[in-house]
Amino acid sequence: MNIYDLGYVKEFEDYILKNSLGDFEIGRVIAEHKERYIVKNEKGEFEAEITGNLRFSAKSRKDFPAVGDWVSLINHEPNFAIIHSILPRFSTLSRQAVNKFGELQIIASNIDYGLILQSVNRDFNINRLERYLTLCYSSKIEPIIVVTKTDLTDEQNLNDLLNKIKIRIENVPVIHVSNETKAGIDKLEKLLYKGKTYCLLGSSGVGKSSLINNLIGQSRMKTASISESIDRGKHVTTHRELIPITNGAILIDNPGMREVGITDSSDGLENTFEAIYDLSQDCRFSDCTHTSESGCAVQLAIENGQIEKSHFENFLKMEREKEHYESTVAEKRRKDKNFGKMIKHYKKTRKSNKY
Repeated sequence: MNIYDLGYVKEFEDYILKNSLGDFEIGRVIAEHKERYIVKNEKGEFEAEITGNLRFSAKSRKDFPAVGDWVSLINHEPNFAIIHSILPRFSTLSRQAVNKFGELQIIASNIDYGLILQSVNRDFNINRLERYLTLCYSSKIEPIIVVTKTDLTDEQNLNDLLNKIKIRIENVPVIHVSNETKAGIDKLEKLLYKGKTYCLLGSSGVGKSSLINNLIGQSRMKTASISESIDRGKHVTTHRELIPITNGAILIDNPGMREVGITDSSDGLENTFEAIYDLSQDCRFSDCTHTSESGCAVQLAIENGQIEKSHFENFLKMEREKEHYESTVAEKRRKDKNFGKMIKHYKKTRKSNKY
């Protein structure tokens, strides 16, 4: 294996040269365990920690390494390394941290495609699917929808689910697979390209681990059976991990996410709800909220059946979340600025009192 098999791109070389990193080794973070990392390059895998300087200079969680990052490092022992710096990310997949408004949680970095998995059983939720799409679009990541566990339903119900997706979502590839019978796996494999990185997104129990096992041709990932009482798979994956597969593509598995908090994702919402944004250009008022104004093109489209009401309601909910997140971030920045001024004033006063 060489470094390009892990998704390395030549664009990094200019950065390495300009920042005098030629004496460092370069590797990719393939796993993270509470600020302990596994880094891989052509020499093998290393357990790694960040330097004290990198830790001290970090202003938020996004300044720490994440799975998918390319890093410069120094080997101190045969199987241990120190991470010196993080190379620039060309994409960052992140969501609002659970129960922490105004804070981001990085899911993974340097991702080319997002595989959005939803199963045909109770997990299927078109609103949540639109959330994952917004997550991908806001990160400049190409989405691919994968409907799993097709062996658990009949052809009619499967077609109904696929039609629901078609009505609400356009211009996104949709593949349906069964990890039990292997049906559809070959069609998905045709969308997995050498050197490209794919992040698996979805709730617990949608079949991410089983899908990885099918794609790599071995039982590497643990799987769990469906709980009969709730018709949902048990949570198996406990951390994010980067996995190269036989055709040269790279997968990143991560724990299931039932909550997908929206952040400052204006571009993501515009792509997910493109039809609503396009129609809003024809509203009578430029500041139309699309709720009660006369001459609203969006409300007219809902009345005519051109746009599903549930699609519009999901749009409004995610817009409110985005606005709340942005206001929370602004408030947090204001408090941080005021706190900084207080500390500066305290130091200045203390210095004056000495004399």
